[in-house]
Amino acid sequence: MAINDIPQGRQPGFEDVDKINPMRNNVAQYLFIEKFNSMDKLDRKILDVLQKDASLTAAEIAERVGLSKAPCWRRIQRLRDTGVIRRTVALLDARALNVGTTVFVTIKAPSHSAAWYERFAKVVRDLPEVTELHRMSGDVDYLLRVVVPDIEAYDVVYKRLIGALEMLDVSASFSLETIKSTTALPLSYARLD
Repeated sequence: MAINDIPQGRQPGFEDVDKINPMRNNVAQYLFIEKFNSMDKLDRKILDVLQKDASLTAAEIAERVGLSKAPCWRRIQRLRDTGVIRRTVALLDARALNVGTTVFVTIKAPSHSAAWYERFAKVVRDLPEVTELHRMSGDVDYLLRVVVPDIEAYDVVYKRLIGALEMLDVSASFSLETIKSTTALPLSYARLD
């Protein structure tokens, strides 16, 4: 079965995948990616270059990894088509945009029902200050990463959050210093052909 034979909404990298189950881990999605991804060391080199600077042209990437332009471009397209490269974005400076305060918020849910989860997911999706949401194991149910200008702005986000639905506990920790921040994923674990 070719990748193009899969219904569009099932292909990783397409927005329809996020609409199906936007915040829950989707094991089937990862099995799909694994089944159709065959990578070698050149693909891994290409990904390493792209993670550092996705604005490079295919010719510049090809030169850095030791390929000619056309084969390099085809590899990049295949990595996009199979969902390894989900999207290309610009990384913005939070301080320059006046959202330099990072808050990590832990939440304990009062219920683990699907109805509560759906309401919670909608509320969080509607809060642009929430840049990450993780469902956790252990003592807390959810961990949010929130970016705001200051403590007062966080308080506004907090009040919107708790005003929208019931929660058992909400706790916030303010980041004093970012020691490491990267969007680059470790490539040494990628399965190679």
